Amino acid sequence: MSIKDNLLKIKSSLPEHVTLVAVSKTKPVSDLMEAYNAGHRIFGENKIQEMTEKWEQMPKDIQWQMIGHIQTNKVKFMAPYVSLIHGVDSMKLLEEINKQALKNNRIIDCLLQIHIAEEETKFGLNEDELKELLASESFKNLNNIKIIGLMGMATFTENQIQIKKEFEHLKSIFDSYQNLKSEICNLKSLSMGMSGDYKLAIACGSTMVRIGSSIFGGR
Repeated sequence: MSIKDNLLKIKSSLPEHVTLVAVSKTKPVSDLMEAYNAGHRIFGENKIQEMTEKWEQMPKDIQWQMIGHIQTNKVKFMAPYVSLIHGVDSMKLLEEINKQALKNNRIIDCLLQIHIAEEETKFGLNEDELKELLASESFKNLNNIKIIGLMGMATFTENQIQIKKEFEHLKSIFDSYQNLKSEICNLKSLSMGMSGDYKLAIACGSTMVRIGSSIFGGR
């Protein structure tokens, strides 16, 4: 099947309230353009340099989302154009995004990454750190970012029960902050689920899924 067929098949299977991020990392511009020409506009990349090169070459109505782990010193390269940053896991990173957004006269949307997996290798805030960050004075002074949701990655395992438990845990954290609404924080998006587990993630309340190999084929 072609990229277009894969994309349309997945899109037709998603509920209306779920946003599809087409994970296009390592894929050539020609592949992305095939998805673009099929009507898709939201692409996720995990390396800032690669994303910036693609942004320079491709149509300007694309929403570029940064889904990988972020080095603070690279934020400045994507600040002029990035539409959503998924993996925000520290105050230091938020402050840098805020600083670069201000320089570009923008407000940048962010998702806070929550650590839900049993693997130590995954990044993210734990519940106490999340609570502390959202309550801190320095957070309240960030005028050029907006926290629009949470994201998390389940443990890399075949065990569906464990994955479901981790997704449900993230959903319960997300729900517990629903009444926290301010200028810079209004949790509407819950980003969880990838090619292998997105159906389960949606059943557990995800509103945004990151799908790469099921659209573009294996790496």
